[in-house]
Amino acid sequence: MTRFFLGVVALGAMLFSTACTSMPPPRWEEGGAPLFIEASRWERDGDPIEITADGKILEDGDHIMSVDRAGRVVDEDNEPVAILLPTGQVAGPDDTALGHVGVTNASPPGSGTAWLSIMPNGTVVRFDADGDRESDGQWFGCRGPAMRTCTLITHVIAVRYYRQQPRTSVGVGIGIGF
Repeated sequence: MTRFFLGVVALGAMLFSTACTSMPPPRWEEGGAPLFIEASRWERDGDPIEITADGKILEDGDHIMSVDRAGRVVDEDNEPVAILLPTGQVAGPDDTALGHVGVTNASPPGSGTAWLSIMPNGTVVRFDADGDRESDGQWFGCRGPAMRTCTLITHVIAVRYYRQQPRTSVGVGIGIGF
């Protein structure tokens, strides 16, 4: 009886713990779009971002995530963050849509319009809602087949930054202060 009770408690605890965890992105096990990883550095107004030859992503020298040759991005705890699918779609845990990444441009979730692009010389260009351009530093070492990896990492960092921003709402009312 005691063994049965302990078994039921252990099974319940296991089911409860898996119910609270997120599911990895689709195709996580088999991988997504193939990537070429090369040591690269993004000099920008904020802390510099580096991609090491083994796929570690460093922000001002701190390991913040990693990318592999199968398009998977994990955080510093090796938990899934995103996967670049062969179609260019970027998916996150629980099949969350994270946008689209091409070779040199990316669009945010829910939009077909690019919000960033990397020029042939490595300059990162961001586009606002009106289509106005703003420079956001420059990648060094991102050439040829490594360009898509740099675009993916730029996009994932942009999504991360966007999600960290406080949201404000605009209300419509009658007069001022009502």
